[in-house]
Amino acid sequence: MPSLLPTYHQWILLFLGATVAILIANLIQWIVRRERIYGLYTLYVLLWLLSFSLDNQPINASTAFIHTVNVHIFAWLYLEIAVTFLKLTTRPTLLRGYRIIQKTIVIAALPEVYFNLFSSAWQTQWHETQLNIIRGLIITVVYLTIFYTVFRYVRFTDLLARFFIAGTLALWVTQLIGVYIISYYADNERLITFSNLPSPIHPGFLIQFGILLDMACVSLGLSYRQQQRVIQQVRAEQDLLREREQYLRQQLQSDLALQKIKHQHTESQMRALQSQVNPHFLFNALNTLSALIDENPRQATDYVDELSSVYRYLLRSTEQELTTLNVEMAFIQSYFYLLKIRFGDSVCPELSIDSAYHDALIPPLTLQLLVENAVKHNRVLPDEPLTIRIRTTGQGHLVIENNMQRRNVRVESNGVGLNNIADKYRLLGRPLPSIEETEGWFRVTLFLLPTTQPVENVGG
Repeated sequence: MPSLLPTYHQWILLFLGATVAILIANLIQWIVRRERIYGLYTLYVLLWLLSFSLDNQPINASTAFIHTVNVHIFAWLYLEIAVTFLKLTTRPTLLRGYRIIQKTIVIAALPEVYFNLFSSAWQTQWHETQLNIIRGLIITVVYLTIFYTVFRYVRFTDLLARFFIAGTLALWVTQLIGVYIISYYADNERLITFSNLPSPIHPGFLIQFGILLDMACVSLGLSYRQQQRVIQQVRAEQDLLREREQYLRQQLQSDLALQKIKHQHTESQMRALQSQVNPHFLFNALNTLSALIDENPRQATDYVDELSSVYRYLLRSTEQELTTLNVEMAFIQSYFYLLKIRFGDSVCPELSIDSAYHDALIPPLTLQLLVENAVKHNRVLPDEPLTIRIRTTGQGHLVIENNMQRRNVRVESNGVGLNNIADKYRLLGRPLPSIEETEGWFRVTLFLLPTTQPVENVGG
């Protein structure tokens, strides 16, 4: 009765077809995503494909050399795939060990250059024996290194690690069995051609079967990795949508409040404009305070003192239409203290106020609105600090400016903060603020009111 198992010659066609399919899939991923892991794995699959495509070629020094050093090449490349797949670049000590093993593999391949290309030693039995020993050692060292890495440093509960270790284990076991069969039948007393062996114990079949299992496991791992990235991207987009909705609600509330204010008496308008503060300021302040209570109780105490100073000023600002620049600067320094606790060195205030203007007048909360706008519309990161300058000029103007580094996600704004300030100056009958963007800076220039100059249109 004929065997239902495929012959080795039939199996090799199946193997090459499956390998080509995996090669094309990874090549497409590498072309689309340009990620290093896909490039390495495409090269790995391509080398296996080329190696087994030479099986039917006549044996000579060149083909013997290719078959000899293929284990060295694949071992070196597999370690490089493990470095990328398991993210070992974040572990310098472990990475150094991998590099030492890779260099040792290269050194072990150098004698084979001489044996195969410059002598006839590749045809001798002793060369075949020592080569099988070296193959077994390389395979064992490489795979045991990967097993040790996964079990010692990588969480085995990670599904990516499970895929990789399963493929590595299949490849290791089948290669060891294949090397043993080659060594066993290479003995002159049991010398037969491999074509006479049944496919289940044919060394080529075993090695190729392990390779397919490894390719399948790693490909599934890469697919899972990509799926997780897509999920993370979707979650990030959802968070951005929620943030945008939050901004839209704030803007709608601000628009409604502004429309209501415009129908009130001039004095009521002034006080309503002064009391318009971002409702998220208190929320962010309390979150920061909550974190400080556990991390730095003493700093939390200082933070509460500054926060109370800020809110005391916010509450009293509705009692007057104007305040001195000196008082406003004292308030904004407390406000900057809260921002520094929240953002650290990512916020860099630069204050330069001439003492001659300490008693000049300005609408309360003007500086707070401008500083808040700068933080709201720009990136505030350690590697991209936000610089906010507040300075006076010799012409009696107050300049508030910040370097522009717009957020990647556009923050919708109807200009409520700037309109607030403009409305105050319009109600006071003074020149409106000048707003400009120049040489990477956003600048607002305000007119300072001298204490000796009467204030018009205040209080109706």
